[in-house]
Amino acid sequence: MKKINVIIIGAAGRDFHNFNTYYRNNESFNVVAFTAAQIPDIDGRKYPAELAGELYPDGIPIYAQDDLEKLIKELDVDTCVFSYSDVSYNEVMTLSAIVNNAGANFELLGPKKTQVESSKPVIAVGAVRTGCGKSQTSRRVIEVLMEMGLKVVAVRHPMPYGDLAAQKVQRFATVEDLKLHKCTIEEMEEYEPHVVRGNVIYSGVDYEAILREAEKEADVILWDGGNNDFSFYKPDLMITVVDPHRPGHELEYYPGEATLRMADVVVINKIDSAGPDNIQQVRNNIAKVNPNALVVDAASPLTVSDPDLIKGKRVLVVEDGPTLTHGHMKLGAGTVAATKFGAAELVDPRPYVVGKLKETFEIYPGIGSLLPAMGYGDAQIADLEKSINNTDCDSVVIATPIDLTRVVNINKPYTKVDYELQEIGKPDLADIICDFVKKIKLKDNCSCCS
Repeated sequence: MKKINVIIIGAAGRDFHNFNTYYRNNESFNVVAFTAAQIPDIDGRKYPAELAGELYPDGIPIYAQDDLEKLIKELDVDTCVFSYSDVSYNEVMTLSAIVNNAGANFELLGPKKTQVESSKPVIAVGAVRTGCGKSQTSRRVIEVLMEMGLKVVAVRHPMPYGDLAAQKVQRFATVEDLKLHKCTIEEMEEYEPHVVRGNVIYSGVDYEAILREAEKEADVILWDGGNNDFSFYKPDLMITVVDPHRPGHELEYYPGEATLRMADVVVINKIDSAGPDNIQQVRNNIAKVNPNALVVDAASPLTVSDPDLIKGKRVLVVEDGPTLTHGHMKLGAGTVAATKFGAAELVDPRPYVVGKLKETFEIYPGIGSLLPAMGYGDAQIADLEKSINNTDCDSVVIATPIDLTRVVNINKPYTKVDYELQEIGKPDLADIICDFVKKIKLKDNCSCCS
């Protein structure tokens, strides 16, 4: 029988995982290409033979998504598999129309075909959009488990932007490991908050191989999701974070709604800074699609290292990159801090940006007068540094999850904004996790709820 020719439509993450778990050793299919979107400069490479397996001795080429329609025809493609996240339903179905018009089927793979089972309990943290607060939720879950005396190893959704073969399995235990693995700013933003707290975190490309390594040193695996994707591992407890700053998005983006429907626990974050009508709309939508989920109210209170560098000053606000780009957020922690502590003006960086950051503002014009901390490679990091230093402002408000000054040299005063998850009322995550740990008989007594 003729093999089914497949293109996997991706963005250097879920696409590779879908291939590894479903297509790599499946002789019914011939994956002729990957296409790449969202992340700059990942097309034009290959998924290497070392990872692709025996059926693909030459590896698999990666093309720009813009070439998809042409590739379907040239490569006689039967099926295109959509394999990335945080995309509106309109965008997904527009792409489906393009694929169908070119003659191919359009497919989405689900958990049954792609989730890997662990020999250890898995708690998964996901979200309905990028920038809801997954990372601080993950850190809070880890704190609770550590207080119970349990060894937790986190596994982060993939961000393999470099040498894919070398990134097959990555383990991070110290800040020095970030340098060893040549991490981008986007990767550091996810890994650094874990390692500075003494947690081990894994990431990479081959998530079954990663899981088997993580299991060797863990009582519990914590899946720290990316964008609004569902877990690569079959969870025993699923926590989904929603954002009342973007009410309605929990039912409008792929696969965020699926992640919401899968949740055992839903965390409504940022209720300290969102309007009551927005919060109620989110509550109503949770009740509509997942009425059995436990709902936890939470805030993300801010701390600022030097508020005097904000009050009365003309400030440049630097926010987390993906939250502003494909997350489509109009504000972040830096904006909230600048307003709270009395900034005279939020300086628009657009007249001062250089290089690839200009392209970012062209692709995502909705960013407005904030500066996304983009740093997918050395050139982009250099452009970020020049853009900050070019900007005519009194000071810089840095609201990235990492110490940005460890990566770029800033020629003007700056202050750092930090934020952690704070549950409000009951049930809280400690109660829920304590019940979970007892239910699976991982621990009989928990000091946190005794």
